[in-house]
Amino acid sequence: MNIRFRVLISALVALALLALSACAPPATPVPPAEQPAAEQPATEQPAAAPAAEPVTLTWALWGSPEEVVSHQRVADAFMAEHPEIKIEIWNQPWDDYFTKIQALWASGDTALIPDIAFLWPTPRYAAEGVLENLDPFIEQAGYDLNDYWPGLLESAKYQGSVYGFPRDIEVNVLYYNQDLFDAAGVAYPDDTWTWDDLTAAAEKLTVPGERYALAMEGGKFSKWLNQNGGAILDDYVNPSKCLLAEPASVAAVSFFADLMAQGYAMRPADLNQAGGDQAVFIADQAAMIIQNTSRVSGFNQAGKNYDVAVVPIPAGGQRWNAAGGAAWVMSAGSDAKDAAWTFLSWLQSTGGGEQIYTASGEIFPALQSTANSPAFLTDQPPANKQAIIDEAAASGVGGFGYFPEWGELDGSILGPGMDLIWSGEADPATALPALCQQIDAFLASYGYPK
Repeated sequence: MNIRFRVLISALVALALLALSACAPPATPVPPAEQPAAEQPATEQPAAAPAAEPVTLTWALWGSPEEVVSHQRVADAFMAEHPEIKIEIWNQPWDDYFTKIQALWASGDTALIPDIAFLWPTPRYAAEGVLENLDPFIEQAGYDLNDYWPGLLESAKYQGSVYGFPRDIEVNVLYYNQDLFDAAGVAYPDDTWTWDDLTAAAEKLTVPGERYALAMEGGKFSKWLNQNGGAILDDYVNPSKCLLAEPASVAAVSFFADLMAQGYAMRPADLNQAGGDQAVFIADQAAMIIQNTSRVSGFNQAGKNYDVAVVPIPAGGQRWNAAGGAAWVMSAGSDAKDAAWTFLSWLQSTGGGEQIYTASGEIFPALQSTANSPAFLTDQPPANKQAIIDEAAASGVGGFGYFPEWGELDGSILGPGMDLIWSGEADPATALPALCQQIDAFLASYGYPK
């Protein structure tokens, strides 16, 4: 085969292949998603930041299981607003609470020490060094101390500094049974009543062997004392002497003792045996009681036809209420003090704990703003809530001491001495001077005045 013939054959083959190629369908491309994983470009995702663990606070308080339910409701409301803080309640009955909480402080273990606690009396524990001075927190936060009732914060101070916030104030008012007053033809008490008016009404309301006019705990005698210008001590922070033997004090104690001697008022021992003032008032065994607002819910549940009034004062005397209440405190050993302050200041705010406790009817609030809010000013009895506010506005120092040894003085000398008077075993005019001698000796033994 010559060369020209070979070239011609090669050209014909090439043309044939080109024609076949033009008739073939195009190649199908592989979608990117179907490419092998190794061939896909790598895309780095940022790592998610771990969620911060909430700070856990231990909240110590005394009370019954039913009371704990109320406190838990408060804790839940706080945690809903502050998810960064978890509240765990540590609860004990009253009889065990103080012994056990002191053991926790003594352990020095920050995992056991309560961050916030309910406490009374604050000065005693502040003197032991287990409580945090709140002054720096108050100053930094601009927390308003002027919202508290007059004199109330004194019960939570030590050496001039604030160590706690009282949750409520014990406002003692006169409860009266309207049905019994109507039956006896006695006008309802009002803010013009004096001791003489109270005595005159008591005579008409008393039914010997069936009903007393008045039931009042003996420990509330400082109400009469301060109304009449008397006093227990010359100074309630740094006392130097007892003033119970002064004429104004003797007259006030004698007024209360005479109501018992005439059969108008129950003797405290009999009152205790009968189940307390709430029991005798509900059972119509007493037409009046003098007590704080803790009785409101019980009387409402019992359907009593009652109201309240300010407590009568002597002619020329003054309205007065003892400024005191158990306080929320911060432990000096807490390892989460900033979070503890957040909780503590929320507890003691009209928009926080004060509002919840007040709206439930459990307390008369420590804050004036809460008392003048819808949380307290409800349409539920008693109708005369202004009487409670008026008594609170007249609060002041004078019901108890603000020094560490007060509890011992009251329990070992003052209380037993006054009990002898209330039982009728001792006459105020002779018993009070002797009692003052014991109190003065006690104060001197502890180096007062300091």
